Amino acid sequence: MLIIGIAGGTGSGKTTVVEQIVEQLPTDEVVVISQDSYYKDLSHLSFEDRVAINFDHPQAIDFDLLVRHLQKLRNGNSFEQPVYSFKEHNRTSETVLTHPKKVIIVEGILILTHPEIRDMFDIKVYVHADSDERLIRRLKRDIADRGRDLEEVLHRYQTTLKPMHQQFIEPTKEFADIIVPTNRYNTVAVNLIRNIIHQKLEQET
Repeated sequence: MLIIGIAGGTGSGKTTVVEQIVEQLPTDEVVVISQDSYYKDLSHLSFEDRVAINFDHPQAIDFDLLVRHLQKLRNGNSFEQPVYSFKEHNRTSETVLTHPKKVIIVEGILILTHPEIRDMFDIKVYVHADSDERLIRRLKRDIADRGRDLEEVLHRYQTTLKPMHQQFIEPTKEFADIIVPTNRYNTVAVNLIRNIIHQKLEQET
């Protein structure tokens, strides 16, 4: 089993990099786990209180649960992965049954901030993009897909996203084995990651 961590700031292009890697692998050999599924359960809070939470701080993530789930996969066991609603700012009552595969990809802005999880990754990738480009992508995504309005997105960017990126996310570059610049499709870097995956999988067979 090969566990890959793919980090980077919000709107950096992590999802695109993951998709480019996955499309070259057999579907029965790879599973993708999103850090977003592991935001802490906030059912005890009102919607207004949940909206005020700083979701870009490491304390917003249930890293203990993610560690346990990755350990289950390593041991060949399946688990029920939480499902998160960005519109409700909370987990839903649904879960997704997740099975162990040859390649496990974990992606999220904060996954390299946690030492125990970081040590579980065989390959650590950081996806980099210009801050203006990341803001534009975040605006488009949050307004179109997550039901946010322009003022809310800009306020959150200025008060939490940008300072949290500078404090917690950007420094995790130093832990990365590969840094992928994604202002454009970076086929060289993605092909390099694919080749490393194939080589490691061949070594295990």
